[in-house]
Amino acid sequence: MNKPFILFGIIMLFASCQTSEEKLIEKALKIHNKAITIDSHTDTPLLFTRESYDMSVRHDPYETSTKVDFPRMKEGGLDGIFMAVFLGQGPRDKEGHAKVTSKTHQIFDSIYSMLDKNKDIASLALKAQDIYSIEKEGKRAVYIGIENGYALGGKLDNVDVFYKRGARYITLCHTKNNDLCDSSTDTIEHNGVSKFGKEVIAKMNRLGMLVDVSHISDKSFYDVIELSTSPVIASHSSSRAICDSPRNLTDDMLIKLAENGGVAQVCILSSYIKKTPTNPQADSMRMAIRKKYNNYENLSDEQQKEAGKAWRSINKLFPPILATVQDVVDHIDHMVKVAGIDHVGIGTDFDGGGGVDGCFDDSELPNITIEMVRRGYNEEDIIKIWGGNFLRVLSENEELAKI
Repeated sequence: MNKPFILFGIIMLFASCQTSEEKLIEKALKIHNKAITIDSHTDTPLLFTRESYDMSVRHDPYETSTKVDFPRMKEGGLDGIFMAVFLGQGPRDKEGHAKVTSKTHQIFDSIYSMLDKNKDIASLALKAQDIYSIEKEGKRAVYIGIENGYALGGKLDNVDVFYKRGARYITLCHTKNNDLCDSSTDTIEHNGVSKFGKEVIAKMNRLGMLVDVSHISDKSFYDVIELSTSPVIASHSSSRAICDSPRNLTDDMLIKLAENGGVAQVCILSSYIKKTPTNPQADSMRMAIRKKYNNYENLSDEQQKEAGKAWRSINKLFPPILATVQDVVDHIDHMVKVAGIDHVGIGTDFDGGGGVDGCFDDSELPNITIEMVRRGYNEEDIIKIWGGNFLRVLSENEELAKI
C-alpha cells in the first residue's frame, strides 16, 4: 500500500473541507452584514439601575453576567434592539398599581438617560422604517417594549401614555396572572383575557402598538388571536413541539399566529430550547438566591451586585449545561416548517436569562446565521428571519392604526 499517497490524499481532503467551511462562514457573514438585524426582546434596562453599567463599554459576559452593550452589538452585527421595560408582578390594588406605574416611568427615564449619554452610538426608534435611517448613520436603533401589562396600573389611559413615551409593544403578562389575562405559568383566573385586557388590546390596535403573546396562557393566546384586528407578535417564544414548556408555542398556535399575519420570535433561553441534565444541589442553591434576591428590579445597586456575584459563584462550581446554537436552529427549522418562512424571527431574551453555547451574548449572534446557511437557508430567508418579518408586522400595525 502506498501510504504516502494515501496520507497526501487525506491532507488534500482535509484542506478541501476546511476551505469549504471557510467559504460557508464567509458567505454567512456577508448575508448577516447585509441583513437589517433586530432582536425583539432584551431585559437590559434591568442593568441601568447600576451606576457602573455603561452601554458604551464592552463587558465580559462571564465576569458581569451581562449580554448586551453597544460594542458587542457592533461585533455581532446587530442593528436594532427592543429594550424591555420589565415589571415583576406585584399587588393588584391601589397602592400596587400606583407603585408599578411610577416604576415604569423610572425605567423609561433610565432608557432615555442611557440614550442621551450615547447619542453618537445609538438612537431611539419609533417606527419600522427608523431602523434603516439609523443604520445608515452607523448607529444602533433602540426600540422600547413593555414586559407585563401590570405596568398599566389598571388604567386604560396608560396605554396612550406609554405609547407616547415610546413603547411599541406590550407583553400582556409575565409569569403570574395580572389584570389583563392569565399567564402560561399560573393557575386559571380569568379563563383567558379579562374584560380590561380586551379593552387594552383594542386600544393597542388603534394606536398601532404590537400585542405580544409571549408568557400568556394558551387560552389567552387564542383569545388574543380572535380579538386583535392587527397582526400580533410573540417577542420571545420558541417551539413546544421541540421543547415542552408552557412558555413555548404549540404547532396549532404557530399556525394561528401565521394566519393572523404575525411573527414568532425564537427565544434563546436555554431551558426553553432544550431540556438538559440538572444538578439538584446547584438547583437548590440557585433557588435560594432567587428567594433571597426576589424582585430583582427593586433591589439596590449593591444588592444586584451581590446577587450577580452569588449567581456567578454557583456557575463556577456547577457550570450549567446549555443548549447550543444547533438546538436553536432546530427550533427555527420546525417553526418555519409549521408557520412558514414569513412568520419566524429572533428574540434572544438576553439579560433576562437568554444565552446558549455558541451564542452567549450579542457578539456571537452571527453563529446563528452561520448555522442557518449550513442548513440551506438562502439570503432572502435569513433577511426575513433576522428582522424583515418583525419589521413587516410592525409596519402593518402602523398602517392599521386609527389614531
